[in-house]
Amino acid sequence: MENRKRPIKLNLRVTREELAIIDAKMQEFGTTNREAYMRKMAIDGYVIKLDLPELKEFISLMRRNSNNLNQLTRKVHQTGRIYDNDLEYISKQQDDLWNGVNQILTILSKLK
Repeated sequence: MENRKRPIKLNLRVTREELAIIDAKMQEFGTTNREAYMRKMAIDGYVIKLDLPELKEFISLMRRNSNNLNQLTRKVHQTGRIYDNDLEYISKQQDDLWNGVNQILTILSKLK
């Protein structure tokens, strides 16, 4: 081993699914040498750490909307009535929130 250019051996365990993904990426890259590919990715590859304060705020808005919906549900059970204004308000909040989810997912999907 002393005569080798790379004398240090690293071991890596993966699931079958992970191996299939690695193999697919190797095929996209155009290589069949797994050792060279893994070395290249370990040295030159990158990991993205997302710190999205917008997402945290969005989650907070989702919680508030859920609380509003729960309060409306309690009100309906207590009074036996539901008001159109309340339903419109909750429905508008839900639409706004789902539009926000779609925007965030669109942004995240472009981060390849």
